[in-house]
Amino acid sequence: MTELILQALYSGVLQGGSYALIALGLALVFGTMKIINLAHGELVLLAAYIAYTVESASGLSPIFAIPVALIIVCMTAVIMYFLVSLIKTDRELNSLILTYGIGVILTNAILLIWSAEIKSTSSAWMQDAVVVGPLYSMRSEPLFFIISVLLMGGMWWWLSRSWYGRAVRAVAGNRDAARLMGIDPRRTEIVSFVIAGILASFAGVAIFSYGVIQPSLGHVLTIKAFIITVLAGIGSIPGVLVGALLLGVAEALTITLASSALQELVGMVLFLLVLFVLPNGLFGAAGRRG
Repeated sequence: MTELILQALYSGVLQGGSYALIALGLALVFGTMKIINLAHGELVLLAAYIAYTVESASGLSPIFAIPVALIIVCMTAVIMYFLVSLIKTDRELNSLILTYGIGVILTNAILLIWSAEIKSTSSAWMQDAVVVGPLYSMRSEPLFFIISVLLMGGMWWWLSRSWYGRAVRAVAGNRDAARLMGIDPRRTEIVSFVIAGILASFAGVAIFSYGVIQPSLGHVLTIKAFIITVLAGIGSIPGVLVGALLLGVAEALTITLASSALQELVGMVLFLLVLFVLPNGLFGAAGRRG
């Protein structure tokens, strides 16, 4: 029983790495534009299907699909930004409706292009077992977990040290004051959407590399990202990682000790607990950064 729980903890931590990338992209866009992109999960799913297409057409490992996914997903994210930027009144509410509609369009486009069948990788290298003591995983799981941690570390450095990162933080803090300091909020918002597209691309390829994908997965990923953002507290990159790991572990333990049918429920329970007990997130306002 102990080994079973340890395996669940290990699997949950590895899954949490991909969740963190998805949530960070959603949190970044929310920070700069104060909108919740309800189509963010569909961007991740689009990257996953691009990985499937590249693998099917070339026989290469899904990891080689990352450049293609970056181009297509980032272009889609930029188009999404220009559509959202057309909203001039009641931006928060109307952007929810718009991005939800965009998500529905992307889901149906994926359904038309790739059909409703469940897809998964056939790469033997990605599926090979990696044994760490009593713990097992596919090679793709620790590989993309390491990539996720490196990307999040790079994001933390970028937001803390680079000029554009500081501009993003300035716009997130006070849009009008940032404009007075010579920062173009529009350009900063575009950068935020592009960064979110980059993170979504890596997350989508990761999910395809060790899991299964289907057209209805997009909105599920969006909900998970929103739950993690609430767990973390808006703007906390370490909090996003901790929240993602917590959600991944909670889901893995639920599947192992109870039933896979309760996997989605445990995330909503965590979401409600944090809303009632710690409305500022696990890290709170004092711990926010970026």
